[in-house]
Amino acid sequence: MIPLPLHEVVAAIERLYPPHTALAWDRVGLVSGDLDQPVSLVHLAVDPTLAVIEEARAAGADLLITHHPLLLRGVHSVATSGAKGASVTALVENHIALYVAHTNADVATPGVSDALASACALVDVGPLQVIDGVGHGRVGSLAHELTLREFVQRLSTVLPKAVGGIRVAGPAEATVIRVAVVGGSGDDSFDAVRASGADVFVTADLRHHPTLEAREEARGGTPYLVDAGHWATEWMWLQSARAELLRDLDTRGTSLNTHICTLRTDPWDFVIGAGTSDNTGGTS
Repeated sequence: MIPLPLHEVVAAIERLYPPHTALAWDRVGLVSGDLDQPVSLVHLAVDPTLAVIEEARAAGADLLITHHPLLLRGVHSVATSGAKGASVTALVENHIALYVAHTNADVATPGVSDALASACALVDVGPLQVIDGVGHGRVGSLAHELTLREFVQRLSTVLPKAVGGIRVAGPAEATVIRVAVVGGSGDDSFDAVRASGADVFVTADLRHHPTLEAREEARGGTPYLVDAGHWATEWMWLQSARAELLRDLDTRGTSLNTHICTLRTDPWDFVIGAGTSDNTGGTS
């Protein structure tokens, strides 16, 4: 396979995930690399951790595409005594370009939430809400009703396994058919979820107070809540990103070798004392 210059691959990525659609606080785009360097193998991952960069190096990757930024907040040193500096150094020394597609990939079609909607086996999918002409999140329907327990059990067979598992707020035997999804953190979307008429909301990083308030507002009814984990809900996008990148390049008569990261970058390692309770305080 003939290598492509990095600038051609970057152009393809930005056709799929235009940088201007990222949120104002975000930091997307090319982080390291020479736009003229050759690219033969693209490595895709959720997080640009040191272990992921090492996996990319061992695989012989020229380009690492991640969902999460490496340098989201201000960095004043890239000394290797810090993890950020060690990451930058490893990328540069091994001639690995890093490209980040974050909130611009969240709102793309297809994007992160589309991948999660597909994992939920939804049909008739559309935006959960439209802000400034851009669709955020997704809402759709199951082919037929399932109990909340059946729905989450099916979802658990599709998502990658994480130590935290999947947390659910709602009665296990309640029936659900309309589902809203937001890949990654989504507890700022409760108003849109309620307006959508969703029976269940699949997302991640549900904090105590917003979640408790949402269940109180529901008075034990819908929407039920499913916290499937930040890394797990966004990992599904990697397969979509690879397919879309190869499709775009194919229309131009080119292609690349690709590899999806095999590492779990969810930060948790074990759980102690997890359990369920029949005393829910009336919130489910």
